[in-house]
Amino acid sequence: MHVESHFEASDTVRDIVIGMADGLTVPFALAAGLTGTLAATSKLVVIAGIAEIAAGSIAMGLGGYLAARTDRDHYESERARELRETIELPQKERDEVADVFRGYGMSEEHIGPVVAAISADQDRWVDFMMRFELGFEEPDPLRARNSAVTIAVSYILGGMVPLSSYILFDNLRTALLGSVAVTLLALFIFGYVKGKMTGISPLRGGLQTVVIGGLASAAAFGLARWIS
Repeated sequence: MHVESHFEASDTVRDIVIGMADGLTVPFALAAGLTGTLAATSKLVVIAGIAEIAAGSIAMGLGGYLAARTDRDHYESERARELRETIELPQKERDEVADVFRGYGMSEEHIGPVVAAISADQDRWVDFMMRFELGFEEPDPLRARNSAVTIAVSYILGGMVPLSSYILFDNLRTALLGSVAVTLLALFIFGYVKGKMTGISPLRGGLQTVVIGGLASAAAFGLARWIS
């Protein structure tokens, strides 16, 4: 028996990637930058880092919510337009259905009955036009909420990684070295797991994430140190 297995959680993985990547990078840059100031202490770095994580997770979660909500509103607007056109311009819409099947090489004698069957049910007709004419899939009604929560939680989890060494160590240099080590390790594990979930080589995914995240963190660290 042939059983097909397809990955169907791409939206969730994308949200985790967005939240986790920013959560690992931005608090690390803040902590590293504060470490270079004369008045810094581990406690100060932790307090500032937690404040940033709180603000960042809210901002990122809200951004994810608004993006998903916009997609939903756009879909509903386009569906309402297609519904109106099937009522006001039914023949034009039937011709557009036929054009879709002509694009697949179907003969005219086979297209006619198929078009008649699809247009006999208005909901099915509109759904067909949304998917095959406009290329829209109906968004999950819970997508906006789930996206906001997933991004925010991922940001918090990612942000606590570089701060963990500052919580454990009072010495700033030791805390910074620990932060670099655990952040790079977390980036590798994150990329490795993402690779397994999305079907690419886990090792490649891990190394790719370390390189990209490491470069982003290094750039943010350098900028923070330069400003401070």
